[in-house]
Amino acid sequence: MKRNVFTRLLTGIMAISMLSACGSSDTAKEDHVEEDKKDELVVAVGDMTEGDYDACQGYTMYGTNIFYSSLLKINKEIETEGDLAKDYQISEDGMIYTFHLRDDVKFSDGEIVTAEDVVFTYETAKETGASVDLTMMDKVEALDDTTVQFTLNKAYSPFIRTVALQGIVAEHAYGDDYAANPVASGPFKVKQLDVGQQLIVEPNEYYDGEQSEFTQITFLNIDEETALSYAQAGTLDVVKINPEYAYEEVDGMHLETYATSDNRGFALPCIPETKTEDGTIVGNNATCDVAVRKALNIGIDREEIIENALNGIGTPSWVRFENLPWANEEPGLEDGQVEEACKLLEEAGWVDTDGDGVREKDGRECKLTITGRTDDLQRYNLAVAFAENAEKLGIKITAEAKDWTTCKEEGRRNPTCIGTGDYNFIDVYNAFASEFADPLSVSLSNAAMYMNETVDGYLEQALAATTEEEAVEYLKKAQYDGETGPNVDYPYIWLVNIDHTYFIRDGLDVGTQMIHPHGHGLPIIQNMNEWKYIAE
Repeated sequence: MKRNVFTRLLTGIMAISMLSACGSSDTAKEDHVEEDKKDELVVAVGDMTEGDYDACQGYTMYGTNIFYSSLLKINKEIETEGDLAKDYQISEDGMIYTFHLRDDVKFSDGEIVTAEDVVFTYETAKETGASVDLTMMDKVEALDDTTVQFTLNKAYSPFIRTVALQGIVAEHAYGDDYAANPVASGPFKVKQLDVGQQLIVEPNEYYDGEQSEFTQITFLNIDEETALSYAQAGTLDVVKINPEYAYEEVDGMHLETYATSDNRGFALPCIPETKTEDGTIVGNNATCDVAVRKALNIGIDREEIIENALNGIGTPSWVRFENLPWANEEPGLEDGQVEEACKLLEEAGWVDTDGDGVREKDGRECKLTITGRTDDLQRYNLAVAFAENAEKLGIKITAEAKDWTTCKEEGRRNPTCIGTGDYNFIDVYNAFASEFADPLSVSLSNAAMYMNETVDGYLEQALAATTEEEAVEYLKKAQYDGETGPNVDYPYIWLVNIDHTYFIRDGLDVGTQMIHPHGHGLPIIQNMNEWKYIAE
């Protein structure tokens, strides 16, 4: 019978004191390290237990993939490089991509990866229409066993990032149970899955990259408070923690903090309060004024917000996409400018005439409601801290906790705390393109309903670029070209780049971590096959 680590730990957590006492013995510690830690790991870094590992349904698109290989991959410099493909060419018009595959890569069942598997993957992913946008792909064909050619219906530079994130499935093994037990060519394969409780993975012996030195790694699906208790009981090796717990003492573990592109902030509606055809209220009568949006951006104190909401763990952020190659941080901003922000508001006609601490203009109060997710303490804490910090500006912000579905549905009226930052620069387009400014949309893409013709022009030029370098230059101009753009129009207010924090077992080396994307703790596993246990 396969070992159920989740059940074992549930029993163990009811006797934490006993486990801790046992761990106090030097001999017990040595036996524990020798018998468990060098061969197996138990981690709690986010939910990996839903059995939704189908690359054709979008599993690999967020940079936390451990089962698949792709035609290209993202390296530690956030650049694309070869993976299954040894080289590739892009036509001068940016419409045809040709990839030449290595002929020695195998799936986890020993079958060779071929061009037909690539064709099947992309055709299936396009047909599902899930989390993989392949609307720009006209056709994909295998020219021979190791050559794949994509024909696009338009030049689309972010396609190279799609290729680097889209895992390749095995056509011969693809079926109804594939999502729970994928046959793929990445460093790990599923050993056991107890949906909602635990996932146990083991090395894929056919993987042609660096093999993991651990015989198995178990992912537990537990909340952060329980995970901290497990860690204190000595039964976890890596645990993602909320900054609220960052200064707890955990014997045998140490705190590691990793830089990210994982932004948190709020869209600030750029249109006045409006009732749509279906009766939905969108927009805001205060934030539709650029003076209010700028006053918030320069008047708040991000360090203070981070201290109050995140226990001081995080990096102040003024722009989206920070730490990614396509971020444009010009013009430089400085926050905490309370006097300047108040002067800006008064010049724009926002004055507190009745002395209640809230500014008014033309009979409208300078106020808005914002939300944080009920299932994400970080986001709600940020909403509360941001609301409190804005009081000194005479702007009344009410923070509420709501379920994520409601947050998104109301997002164009009541801004919700957004988590963003991934390895595909299409994110820039999604954030600012007028295409997504529709008040009837429930998407969080351009939830600020920001429209700027000049910005749209740069974004279109970026999509039509035939090289990634050219695309990145246009994306930076779309953010600010010296005169206009969201960096001076303030359709968003960014507060912090979340630092991802973990307790890690002493002696466990998790290697050089990439800049983490948005991912609720899971990005640490990107290089899990490189982790090593080093005896002290």
